[in-house]
Amino acid sequence: MRTTNLLRSSALVGVLAAAFATSAYAQEETAGGREIEEIVVTAQKREQSLQDVPIVVTSVSGQLLQDAGVRDIRELTVLTPGLTVTSTSNETIVTARVRGVGTVGDNPGLESSVGIVIDGVYRPRNGVSFGDLGEVTRIEVLKGPQGTLFGKNTSAGVINIMTAGPTQDVRAQSEVTVGNFGQFGFTGSLSGPITQGVAGRIFAAARTRDGYQDINTGDGPRGQHDDNNQNFYTVRGQLQLDPTTDLSVRLIADYTKRNEDCCVGTQLFVGQATNSRARMIEAVRPGSLDLTSTPFDRQGYANRPTDQRVEDKGVSAEVNWILSDAVKLTAITAVRNWRAETGQDSDFTAADIVYRPNDGSNNVEFGQFSQELRFAGDLMDGRFNWLVGGFYAKEDLDVRSVLKYGRDYYSYFAGRVLSGVPALVGLTPGTIFQQGLGSDDRYSQDDKTWALFTNNSFAITDQLELTVGLRYTKDKKTLVTDYTTTGTSCDQAEARYGTLAGLLGQATATTLVGGLCLNHENNDFDDLGIVTQKATEEEFSGTAKLAYRWNDDIMTYASYSRGYKAGGFNLDREQRIVATATGPNFTADPDTHFKGEFVDSYELGAKTSWLDNSLLLNAAVFYQKFTDFQLNTYVGTAFIVESLPEVVSRGVDLDFIYLPPVEGLTFQGGVTYAETEVQPFTASELINPSRFNSLRRLPGARLSFAPLWSASLAGSYEREVGSNLMFRANLSGKFTSKYNTGSDLHPSKIQDSMVLVNGRVGLGSQDEKWTVELWANNLFDKDYVQVGFNGPFQVDENNDAISVYDAFLGAPRTFGATVRFKY
Repeated sequence: MRTTNLLRSSALVGVLAAAFATSAYAQEETAGGREIEEIVVTAQKREQSLQDVPIVVTSVSGQLLQDAGVRDIRELTVLTPGLTVTSTSNETIVTARVRGVGTVGDNPGLESSVGIVIDGVYRPRNGVSFGDLGEVTRIEVLKGPQGTLFGKNTSAGVINIMTAGPTQDVRAQSEVTVGNFGQFGFTGSLSGPITQGVAGRIFAAARTRDGYQDINTGDGPRGQHDDNNQNFYTVRGQLQLDPTTDLSVRLIADYTKRNEDCCVGTQLFVGQATNSRARMIEAVRPGSLDLTSTPFDRQGYANRPTDQRVEDKGVSAEVNWILSDAVKLTAITAVRNWRAETGQDSDFTAADIVYRPNDGSNNVEFGQFSQELRFAGDLMDGRFNWLVGGFYAKEDLDVRSVLKYGRDYYSYFAGRVLSGVPALVGLTPGTIFQQGLGSDDRYSQDDKTWALFTNNSFAITDQLELTVGLRYTKDKKTLVTDYTTTGTSCDQAEARYGTLAGLLGQATATTLVGGLCLNHENNDFDDLGIVTQKATEEEFSGTAKLAYRWNDDIMTYASYSRGYKAGGFNLDREQRIVATATGPNFTADPDTHFKGEFVDSYELGAKTSWLDNSLLLNAAVFYQKFTDFQLNTYVGTAFIVESLPEVVSRGVDLDFIYLPPVEGLTFQGGVTYAETEVQPFTASELINPSRFNSLRRLPGARLSFAPLWSASLAGSYEREVGSNLMFRANLSGKFTSKYNTGSDLHPSKIQDSMVLVNGRVGLGSQDEKWTVELWANNLFDKDYVQVGFNGPFQVDENNDAISVYDAFLGAPRTFGATVRFKY
């Protein structure tokens, strides 16, 4: 144990001391030693030096992504301070957060606070952009609201991804990867000229892996005994057309298919009272869950399949046309379609309580068309850089949400949670909660967005520059909902309220009727018929930045930005309780609308260069105030969306690049300190005051997934070995201080401070024709919780002793070898 701790401490000190590298910063010999070449970013939709952009930007090169083992946006967190990316009940439900701010992705009715853009095309939700990124030139993580240039749903930040395009010389490469958990992967690409003025690139990848979580399937129909496996392939083809020196066209088509099993939660906290929900489940179906609150045994329980079948495809065209010496036209057109069919054991036990079928009936589909048009140029000998543009997007969202009763639902819920009382008033197993019945709801949402925007920079003097941007957005949503409920119990229970009140008292009767009138059990929703809701929003967002360059090495700036995230509709059932003379009426609420979210952000920053340009050190102090913050949380029976009156995030961002006087060694790193807190509020300030009990821990508390400290550090080293070989090594790590992983801030869902480390060493020919690498992700096998959540139908919000809380876990250590070839 002592030796292990010593090794871990030594390695972590090495990470902190050796700190992070990226080949985005090429090295060259100068009189004073190595020097960082200019870093070009497109954070303001034009090519600029990183040190001239008055925005906090973390730029990560394709080489560093490869060195750190990053293939998707969730793994990107190891290289980016202040960024957290999590997934929950399947890999299509992904949430990105910047400075502790993001939108929980389980509910497709909510748009994302952190926008994701791939090759200039906006992806409508974080989960839609989750997948193998393939060959990437660089990724820019922009922190703070970016609504002027990147649109309405970037109130917390943007992840801007640029894939590698076609080349004018022939390049071919491939790689083969093998690892633990039966991991196998293959990628290949070919790029080069096709005819005069036409070049192409094609990339293909396929990856498989066994699951890293064991599953007790009980006696259910599930046949898969592991979970969190991997099985997908992806293809991306590109054409670069350059018919003239002033006109270029880039065409991209991509297709991805996934067929995997994910994700089964484990028991994070189990109440030990004799009448606990866990013991009730055990009484119905012995051996159905872990009673010991030891989630990192990685023993899951699920009697139903967790299939996830995802198809993602799209085409885009980017046209750049130089109309004159002072005007350039850019047009980006895209059509995309994304569909996910998922099965789920929705109680996360081996008892057959509730489930979502894996026959394709439970699904989400996004169809998207987008068009962006920009004109840009400069005047007054380059002192005035201007940009004006327009944006249009049409998004068709179709959701079918199916939740069915299993054979144990009546025995567990009516027989034990409700103490068997339903049977006393005639609600027997044959009358309610019949196996295979439940809720089957369909949502069809049409969203049209129009926007006009401008962003202009004026050099007042050679040292002082003013940037002003403004965006007008009009968003129009129409939602059509069709609810279906079978095996209902609510009408019957409400009709028997008087009898129950006479036997047990009004308070107990109200509780029992409430248990028989949960959202998915209430056929009052069917009585609504086809429900149509409409909402139109017209909003302005914008920015003003003043930058002053003191000399070639120091630039300081002050900025203000106004961000906006669209309102929408909760794609889940909502109901209210209405008191009547004959007892409570649990009535369906046809209005599921929630308001737009706004943020006012202020920054003071500095971009600096030191030690003969061998060290870049950038820092910013920020203050962000969010109003009507959209909180999506799962309460154990349904997702609810509430608008929190105010959330404030304030702190400091720091990023650095350093080339020390050691040939071949490069460092990159950063630190974010963020106090992201929910300001005090009362029940009367909520959309639905009755929800306050579920959110009672939030007023005055730190928001979930908002660590005070976040630091990412990495180091790369390469050197020649003999006359023909090259050695390369990388160590990449991420530290986060303690934070809560649950939207309701229940204390069982806290993740303690942790460090995650990835490592890689390789040896190959100096011409890179071949390279062999050994690698490990989560090198020290750190156990950590991605998301803690209420056990479905297993929580009493006021009594932890009888409740069950579950968790989706982070990946354990994975390791293996990769062989790369260049031809």
